[in-house]
Amino acid sequence: MLDQAQRVLKDIFGYDSFRGRQGAIIERVASGGDALVLMPTGGGKSLCFQVPGLLREGLAVVVSPLIALMDDQVATLEELGVSAAALNSTLSAEQQRDLANRIRLGEVKMLYLAPERLVQPRMLAFLQNLKIALFAIDEAHCVSQWGHDFRPEYLQLGQLAELFPDVPRIALTATADKRTREEIVTRLHLQNAERFLSSFDRPNIFYRIVPKEQPRKQLLAFLSERRSDAGIVYCLSRKKVEETAAFLSDNGYPALPYHAGLPIETRSENQRRFLNEEGLIMVATIAFGMGIDKPNVRFVAHMDLPKSLEAYYQETGRAGRDGLPADAWMAYGLQDVVMLKQMLQNSEGDERHKRVEQHKLDAMLSLCEETRCRRQALLAYFDEDMPNPCGHCDNCVDGVQTWDATEAARQALSAIYRTGQRYGVGHLVDVLLGKENDKVQSFGHQKLAVFGVGKGRSDGEWRSLFRQLVARGLADTDLEGYGGLRLSDTCRPLLRGEVTLQLRRDLKPQTTAKASGSSPASQLVRGEEREQWEALRALRRKLAEEHGVPPYVIFPDSTLLEMLRSQPGTMAEMARVSGVGARKLERYGEAFLEVLGGGGPAPRVVTDLRHELISLARAGMTPMQIAGQLQCSEKNVYTMLAEAIGKQQLSLEQALDLPEDLLSEIQDAFLDGEGELPPVAAIAEMFTDRVPEGVLYCVRAALQSEFEV
Repeated sequence: MLDQAQRVLKDIFGYDSFRGRQGAIIERVASGGDALVLMPTGGGKSLCFQVPGLLREGLAVVVSPLIALMDDQVATLEELGVSAAALNSTLSAEQQRDLANRIRLGEVKMLYLAPERLVQPRMLAFLQNLKIALFAIDEAHCVSQWGHDFRPEYLQLGQLAELFPDVPRIALTATADKRTREEIVTRLHLQNAERFLSSFDRPNIFYRIVPKEQPRKQLLAFLSERRSDAGIVYCLSRKKVEETAAFLSDNGYPALPYHAGLPIETRSENQRRFLNEEGLIMVATIAFGMGIDKPNVRFVAHMDLPKSLEAYYQETGRAGRDGLPADAWMAYGLQDVVMLKQMLQNSEGDERHKRVEQHKLDAMLSLCEETRCRRQALLAYFDEDMPNPCGHCDNCVDGVQTWDATEAARQALSAIYRTGQRYGVGHLVDVLLGKENDKVQSFGHQKLAVFGVGKGRSDGEWRSLFRQLVARGLADTDLEGYGGLRLSDTCRPLLRGEVTLQLRRDLKPQTTAKASGSSPASQLVRGEEREQWEALRALRRKLAEEHGVPPYVIFPDSTLLEMLRSQPGTMAEMARVSGVGARKLERYGEAFLEVLGGGGPAPRVVTDLRHELISLARAGMTPMQIAGQLQCSEKNVYTMLAEAIGKQQLSLEQALDLPEDLLSEIQDAFLDGEGELPPVAAIAEMFTDRVPEGVLYCVRAALQSEFEV
């Protein structure tokens, strides 16, 4: 059985060998047994049901919770030459009837369904009349009522065991703690299922967590070495999502917002663009993510603290699904803690639920202030032991300095107590530093014994200390008292001098590109390879547009990188590249060999350059920023902008950000005479040293297109 599976893997998917437990899982399901598969994101879960689905006779039925996820997998399979289809609400009644007929005739091998659709009596009756190869239940954690992705229809999937007793079932998830695993087994009636629990470790992800100082500058410093990389930036609030997306676009990083408050058309369009275009950044709330299977997301950045380690693991796991290096970067501060605690306090749910959530938030805080290896701490939370430090996180690479904070902590706790346990960090720091400002004087706090005792430390050091006191549970935020700090019972031994306290010393905040802390992900493509890499990506984009699929469906970055490094010169050598199966070799092999040989057709790159330019202009980038991004002259950018305006692919407002009075003056100069618009040369002298000549070409193109209409 495994030999057959191996052949399918190579011939259809283009891979030489199975990873981790894939082989054992496939053998189990292909021979008719049930399986529960826990595998990290990017571990290759899809192959675990796709390969046995192809090996077994009949229709493989895949339960998937999101249309986007279904469409993505169907497109990928069809590119591989596998007959796959999704039956969902986007199909008309006629299309549904046509698909049902194709299924009856055995023309479809793999069918994707939402759980809501599958549990309908009509659907179940339809499937009972067919030969079913297997049922794959993807994102099986949706069955858990404890999880934030709970889907009630998943609870009804247990009936598959009774209705189809001889059909193997495989349940798959990337995020399941022990309790959720047991819930999956019980609710889906998987008692006889063999359990395959892979490591939670994602060794290709580099973890870095920094204290918030100037978060926007810190984010820019992080992004400076990651230009043209796709990534996700998570924010806690909708307002912050929109502000951050606008800020990144203004600074030359094409970014799109995504949150539940946006119109559904906008969300769908932004998601489509993120999947289909290269180098876009999605700035989003946690509403974005599930069902996003874009393999070449090179980084996930958190501008605010996630509410739990499960959420952090799931969100960071959207980076590096192709197995190549990726970054998980986060900036966090005390304000995040206050906000999350307020959200928890105001949430619906009984006290037990709130206690569980509070425990999860505490675990998240502990990771932020961790002094040992981050990966060890993260895996320990998921009951996984990692004997040695990973060597691939900020704590391992930079080292962590600690200091004896016993005395300073007592002073800080004393300041909280003596001011009445109702003030925020800013005021407490002012008291400790001895600042006689209006607020301090109005409350008479300059007379307290703690006033000025902390002059030996900086404002930043005291803020870091208060943040760590909260993280350690020695102080707490008073949510009813507008986020002021109060003492916790656990601080008594420290105040009484019974214990000492070691805290981490914050590194200097990274707000410049030079200090941004490079990682393997930021140096994926070497300088001398850049030109050929971009040519390969340009060809991929062109082919993706022609076939109506996202670029990574043609080839993921990992396959392009292997082409770049191995430099195949023949079709036989191209066939040996990982990810190049028989169908893709036949379809695309020659075109990629041509680019690698230096003979790739130039128009392809130019076409894509124009397409990229339009996308960047729409994202709010200036001509100068676009020139930097596309690595061409500003003059060329203006030429292409004028062309795009003339073809009505761009509006003048999207292309240029000119003051209204200056724009009116330029338009009047063109419209001053009678008859046809004068050439740019005729009015250029009037605007020498005021605007680049290219601006005049853009304005003229806009006027010309108006005349033609």
